[in-house]
Amino acid sequence: MKKLLTLAFILPCFLAFAQEDTMVQQTIKGILSQNQGQVMQLAEAFSEEQYDWRPMEGVNSVGEALLHVAGGNYFIASKMGFAPPEDVDMMNLGKITGKDNVIAALKKSNEFVLGKIEMVESSKLSEEVDFGFAKMSRLAGLLVIMEHNGEHKGQLIAYARSNGVVPPWSQQQ
Repeated sequence: MKKLLTLAFILPCFLAFAQEDTMVQQTIKGILSQNQGQVMQLAEAFSEEQYDWRPMEGVNSVGEALLHVAGGNYFIASKMGFAPPEDVDMMNLGKITGKDNVIAALKKSNEFVLGKIEMVESSKLSEEVDFGFAKMSRLAGLLVIMEHNGEHKGQLIAYARSNGVVPPWSQQQ
């Protein structure tokens, strides 16, 4: 009985420590998941024809912007040691066409990167990584993924409004 009481007291302490150990990763994952969800809602709200729309020559179209987000997810994660799935061709990701195919590619990259966030050990968050464009900590890399998705959510909101598409989460109920 004494061992059982001791275990009942110690187990919650270990669980609390384990939760705190990944609190940063869980927070980033939560915010990123919300951004990704809204980007996916926008991706669905655009018509097939609007995927080719761009505000001006030389600027990404709707479809290209969505694929850019997908590529960014894979690129940053790969620099932190998480190779993209074998069936993902990073060099040709931008050549994907068609609304359904673009959405599928984005969804796959979102799921991939969300699955990797908590795999970054808390003890290694301060380790420096060369991302190619800057040397930063692993924590900064996670924040870059989150910020990159948020940045392009804003871009896609502007694209949507320019095309008469109301972001689904802001429509009148």
